[in-house]
Amino acid sequence: MRKLRFLTAGESHGCCLTAIVDGLPAGIPIDPTVIDHELSRRQGGYGRGKRMQIERDHAEILTGLINGKTTGAPVALRIQNRDWVSWREHWAVSDLPNLSVPRPGHADYAGMIKYGFSDARPILERASARETAARVAVGALAKQLLAQFGVRTGSYVEQIGSVKAQIPDVTPEKLWKLAEASDVRCPNPAAAKKMRSEIDTARAAGDTCGGVFVVIATGVPVGLGSHVQWDRHLDALLAQAIVSIPAVKGIEIGDAFENAAKLGHEVHDELFPDENGRIRRETNRAGGIEGGMTNGTPIVVRAAVKPIPTTLSPLRSVDLATGKATLTEYQRSDVCVVPAAAVVGEAMIAWTLADALLEKYGGDSLAEMKQ
Repeated sequence: MRKLRFLTAGESHGCCLTAIVDGLPAGIPIDPTVIDHELSRRQGGYGRGKRMQIERDHAEILTGLINGKTTGAPVALRIQNRDWVSWREHWAVSDLPNLSVPRPGHADYAGMIKYGFSDARPILERASARETAARVAVGALAKQLLAQFGVRTGSYVEQIGSVKAQIPDVTPEKLWKLAEASDVRCPNPAAAKKMRSEIDTARAAGDTCGGVFVVIATGVPVGLGSHVQWDRHLDALLAQAIVSIPAVKGIEIGDAFENAAKLGHEVHDELFPDENGRIRRETNRAGGIEGGMTNGTPIVVRAAVKPIPTTLSPLRSVDLATGKATLTEYQRSDVCVVPAAAVVGEAMIAWTLADALLEKYGGDSLAEMKQ
């Protein structure tokens, strides 16, 4: 059963984004600058569009904290949209441009049919990846809970377009540090240079490019999640969390797809006793999860991000107002969102692990959890 819940609200060009977080134990020290730092990381990345030059995301904590610590009550967050200034008057008098031509790859067409709209505006405003800013703020709260138990999450980009990096064989912490120093979040500088060129080529062609990011969680104790019911398997919950991110179309845990072509003795992570009587493993092909539960090794989640569908070069579509074939109209957007999506992925993994930690250890306060 889920212990933590959050809901977000807000539109891409509305006045703000909001989030309500329910279930955080009392007594967690919350540093607001950590939240804003995470929001800043999401805004960065080579290939982002002009919107990120307008916004300066800041999370205002409205409720749920006293003297810098959670009270056990719901936490409410608000992130102002600075771009609202340019849209406020149009929004007030309902003279926003009508968009009757759905963009292939977006939520436009399915949403228009589902909700009976002749205009894609109500769909695209909420389906926009702008909503992920609220998720990153929520994830920053989860990260601060996890930190109390020595659990950390970080990410890096493994591939952009056709450029796939050879990832250095170093600790997760070193990978994260190298990724933070790169504007494409790639820990391999030579590959990062090629990735930037890939993005430049797509931009020059009026196109977009996708890629692959990896999130790793370290310090995770054994036994989070459960094997007893399908909806309590932690790998399933992680998959839901990651695939819910806009443009993410696939996920693997550990070396899942590579493992599919191997024999069992080549895949499974054997157990060995160490000199202190504890269990150690020499490999982590399972990505930290066996039977729907954490096994004490780092959790490794890999996500495939499609090229975003708002392209400068038009795509063929149909004007739903006339039924005639036409071309899409360009809406301001990014060329590549993979580095930013990696940061959102961290937030969603952190949230899912924080929920699993609460399910395992319970407690209405941080002190109870630690006991």
